[in-house]
Amino acid sequence: MSNRVITFTTDFGSADAYLAAMKGVALGIVPDLTLVDITHEVPPQDIAHGAFVLGSAYQYFPVDTVHVAVVDPGVGTRRKAVLVVSPTGSFVGPDNGVLSYVLKDYMTFDQVQFKSTEFARPVVITVPSDCQVYELTNPEYWHHPVSSTFHGRDIFAPVAAHLASGVQQENVGESIQELVFLNLFTLRRSDDRVEGEVIYIDRFGNLVSNIQKDSLPDREIVIELAGVTISGLSRTFSDADSLLALIGSHGYLEVAGNRGSAARRLGVEVGATLTVRRR
Repeated sequence: MSNRVITFTTDFGSADAYLAAMKGVALGIVPDLTLVDITHEVPPQDIAHGAFVLGSAYQYFPVDTVHVAVVDPGVGTRRKAVLVVSPTGSFVGPDNGVLSYVLKDYMTFDQVQFKSTEFARPVVITVPSDCQVYELTNPEYWHHPVSSTFHGRDIFAPVAAHLASGVQQENVGESIQELVFLNLFTLRRSDDRVEGEVIYIDRFGNLVSNIQKDSLPDREIVIELAGVTISGLSRTFSDADSLLALIGSHGYLEVAGNRGSAARRLGVEVGATLTVRRR
């Protein structure tokens, strides 16, 4: 028995047969796999959203898990198909930034700061030293014929299953040293303030920023977003009657509404600027 786990993160939804086809291909290679859906409700073609969801979940799986991420508006183009092997899991997907939150966990603060690059713009980075990356160039581990519009079924799912069956990572393709990375983590800092962006909005309307706790200014703070000022950090969602700020379960500063949507109340979307300053 393999006892290996494959997870799936996609923008396929549940109305079509795409996900079932991917799972069918994987099970045809290794029938006793454990298949786990992280989500299939990523907004269509929203690479950054898919990257955040995968980055929020993968570390809770066994380290020999293979994660398949398919948010792939460039399917069939010259974008690479890749395998990223990290100390905490293996990841199969397109080289378009969907693995950015995984890569970030193996990069320093200075390495994820792109001062001259606009928010969410793709940049090319050197593979972190703790990771190995392979371009999926060996068709022996693909499902044939290969569709130019469905690499999830014909490349990513079968490669993941073969890896779960014990195929060595270096057999699936050629080692490469660069990957696409989304500029989602750049902060602008001074002695008394830090400025970042909203990077994710969950289904409750909570506004998650790219500011982590250790990047906050010392002493008491105020948070400014969309013309609203919030004093200090709360511990839970019930600590305020309306809007509040706290360090959420993802580890990032977020603005939330008690029993309501902060996104709807403030009219804020991903990319909005959020400022934290000393009181």
